[in-house]
Amino acid sequence: MARRTAAKTTTAKTPVAKTGAPSLDTKSRPSRRRGKDTFEIILTTAGELLAEVGFERLTTNLVCERAGLTPPALYRYFPNKYALLKELAQRLMEAQDKAVLAWLEAGGTNAASIEESVAKNRDLQKRINAITREFPGGDWILRALRALPVLQEVQTTSRDMVAQTLFDMLKTANPGVAEDRLRTATRLTTQMMYAATEMVLEEPGQDEDQINEEICWMVALYYQHLTTSGGASRAG
Repeated sequence: MARRTAAKTTTAKTPVAKTGAPSLDTKSRPSRRRGKDTFEIILTTAGELLAEVGFERLTTNLVCERAGLTPPALYRYFPNKYALLKELAQRLMEAQDKAVLAWLEAGGTNAASIEESVAKNRDLQKRINAITREFPGGDWILRALRALPVLQEVQTTSRDMVAQTLFDMLKTANPGVAEDRLRTATRLTTQMMYAATEMVLEEPGQDEDQINEEICWMVALYYQHLTTSGGASRAG
């Protein structure tokens, strides 16, 4: 009975015929301890396998085999591997965002000198890199977010939220800077710093300390110029 129900639900929630894209929705979230344990085992196993085989070779069958679960147990929560990837991606983005928001709340953008600004940004960059590296399959999640259109909204939502929060804080502190330039600046710098994390995680041979140093100087100098020049709107 459970096997037939799972198969039917998977078909109904995967709108391939209409949109060509798989469903990314988690079917249900467990409320009981046993279900929660199974849910977490599935995700942990998926993350570990992702680190080993990459997102293209990851399959739900592979996750079930490694976790010692039957397919119906997995399909009760996730209709396909893309739903698994989405859940993992959302958790990684949330972990990164939590660190950034805590840094902002603690006064990360406040600095008495450009050297202090660089140092504060460097601390944040190292923290984001560490969070991503420690997350099961973190580097492959970054690749999946960039390569799979069905997952890009997860990253976009996260980045937009961080950029908006940064904009709101800097707007209050720098009322003389034109809002359109400041909004563009917060979006650009948010993307740049996450791109630096991707570079470090996806290219292990790179010098992480040097990349962190360079991106933080770029960001600090950019904001110094923006705030001291007055940030006139599209000045000619």
